[in-house]
Amino acid sequence: MNPLPDRRKIAYLCDLSPQDPLTYSGGNARIFSALQSHVGDVSVLDPGWGRVDMVRRLIRALPEPVTIRALWRAQLALSRLIAPAIQKQLTEGRYEVLFCAYAFHALAGLKVPPGMVSIYSSDATPTTYKRSDIGASFGSYLTLSRLFDPMILGAERRVFRGTDLLLWPTEWLKSGADGLYELEAERSVVVPWGANVADPGKVDLAPSPSRGAPLRFVLVGRDWYAKGGPLVVETLKLLRARGVDAVLDVIGVIPPEDVTEDFVTAHGLLNKAQPEEMAQFERILRRAHFLFQPSFESYGFAFCEASAYGLPSLCLRIGGVPVREGVNGHALPLGAGPEDFADRVEAYLAAPAAYDALRRTSRREYEERLNWDAWGRSVDRLLSKRNR
Repeated sequence: MNPLPDRRKIAYLCDLSPQDPLTYSGGNARIFSALQSHVGDVSVLDPGWGRVDMVRRLIRALPEPVTIRALWRAQLALSRLIAPAIQKQLTEGRYEVLFCAYAFHALAGLKVPPGMVSIYSSDATPTTYKRSDIGASFGSYLTLSRLFDPMILGAERRVFRGTDLLLWPTEWLKSGADGLYELEAERSVVVPWGANVADPGKVDLAPSPSRGAPLRFVLVGRDWYAKGGPLVVETLKLLRARGVDAVLDVIGVIPPEDVTEDFVTAHGLLNKAQPEEMAQFERILRRAHFLFQPSFESYGFAFCEASAYGLPSLCLRIGGVPVREGVNGHALPLGAGPEDFADRVEAYLAAPAAYDALRRTSRREYEERLNWDAWGRSVDRLLSKRNR
């Protein structure tokens, strides 16, 4: 297939394939597709390690918890031996743009050919994550890994200062990265990411919440504790004690055995690529009143997906959650407990018109900001501005 005229020639670099819709929670595939739709013709580079690729294969053979942490650290340490293989692909391909997603370590030691614009995007960097409240809550897998921290920070500074455009999905990450790496404002830009679902189109409003009908909440994720499952259950217990028929649908993770409440329904992992399972996912979100996810994460595609369905979110103001206060939900301060969330919910029981308005602005937030077409158009404008 010949490239269309006047379309940029883009090289896509990541340590995992964007053709796999599951890598990086689906963000990798969405970024690739949005670039192809709005920015140019995209070719995926081979992320292999060249003459030391045997090392990569050996690390991949280790248990997954070890592989996840060891692989990118090893790539940083061996960057001078790995970079030439990627550099050769860039030179031979005569690309206009190099776009790197998630894998900043793939840029280490790389000399981008003259005239080629380099772009990087991720929802976190290793050091900003580790120094944040989120990183502190999880801690290090191995104390030994802390010995690599100075090397990692030095590599981050070299890579990010040498990249033409840094596209962060959240102000949380931009502000942290700007200060830590001393980045210039014109190169470090917030461009929100989108939902990992197709646009569901016009969304009918669910029945306004009331004490006379079930009040439906949904939680989406694979880690019960990281997604805030215990806080959600405790809040619903409190609401029920106050006379609210609060019920919870859980998509993804199966709650632990000690979660025995009959108001909790676990649906397991739903594959959105399977029509039947996607239809079940849609039914759950369309009938829900709130996505309730007080999670510890650097972004959270589930919040974008909730907005796509006009579903307000309840969460904690931690990390880069794409929830704007009073626009597509409420992000309460870190430390908020069941009483705080229950009070917020009960305020809408007393003011159903305010809830209906929140659903409308949640959907508008998706239409205007939290979709991949908007992201792709923004990237296209930024590149066009550079070429003026």
